[in-house]
Amino acid sequence: MSNDLQHLKAALKSTQEEVAKVIIGQEEAVRLALITIFTGHHALVEGVPGIAKTLLVRTLAHVLGCDFSRIQFTPDLMPADITGTNVYNMKDSSFSLSKGPIFTSFLLADEINRAPAKTQSALLQAMQERTVTIDRETLDLPPDFTVFATQNPIEYEGTYPLPEAQKDRFMLKINMEPPREENELLLARRLLSGDAPEKTLLAGGVKPVLSEQNLVQVREGLQSVTVREELIQYAVGVVRRTRTHDAILVGASPRATEALLMAGRAAAAIDDRDYVTPDDIKSLARASLAHRIILRPEYEIEGLHAEEAVDQVLQEQPVPR
Repeated sequence: MSNDLQHLKAALKSTQEEVAKVIIGQEEAVRLALITIFTGHHALVEGVPGIAKTLLVRTLAHVLGCDFSRIQFTPDLMPADITGTNVYNMKDSSFSLSKGPIFTSFLLADEINRAPAKTQSALLQAMQERTVTIDRETLDLPPDFTVFATQNPIEYEGTYPLPEAQKDRFMLKINMEPPREENELLLARRLLSGDAPEKTLLAGGVKPVLSEQNLVQVREGLQSVTVREELIQYAVGVVRRTRTHDAILVGASPRATEALLMAGRAAAAIDDRDYVTPDDIKSLARASLAHRIILRPEYEIEGLHAEEAVDQVLQEQPVPR
């Protein structure tokens, strides 16, 4: 086993232990968020208010030793409010750059679908190229720049659907569900005892286990996780099947294949393995593909969901042994 892979596994274990001190009962969401971070991509987070979406990202930023910024998207938010602008200084008759909140490592784009498409598109260049253009000057963002964009699944009044090109740039869609009863009881007891998760984070009860400098080294460890040829063919087959399935109008792009394979590598490392299995691909198919496909209207009327269509695709695609 390579040193990079050993370092990756140790970092993942330490990160999960520290995050668990704050985030209760969201193991799958934490797992998917870590996969997103360690593969250098972005995630769309969906869940009802009060389910710890913001706290999850803040905690991950602290544990991984990265900067954190939050933008509350609103209908009147302008692109310059995100990227920043050049401000004229009357004293010396010069312009100086006032950087926006996008200049950070971890960016929480809260309720991204509340802003119009023009403002949402301000994120596209940053997400794809990790650069920002202000007044024809292109500036680099940190190499660890990661966007976690949140959506409220139950409130659509005054919102704007995300463009398909933007949704395709989110590696995973993380659905945060309400915690199980035992976890919610634990959370309630901690709140009453003065040991609320937010206080634990602010009081220094959570230790940083990495820094921005060695996060790159950890990502390089994923290259040591083996992906067999038949699994590459399996992932490609699953993605291509979404383009011919009867219930799907628009299937997933080749970028979805990249998401499946890279996420599979990170999932294997989290499970303390140096090889990817078909189960890794299958377990990540919903999170990787559902937000990238468009169902045919007649199937939507019948109540079919995108996640169910992905399940049907998996059932029809032969699994390698």
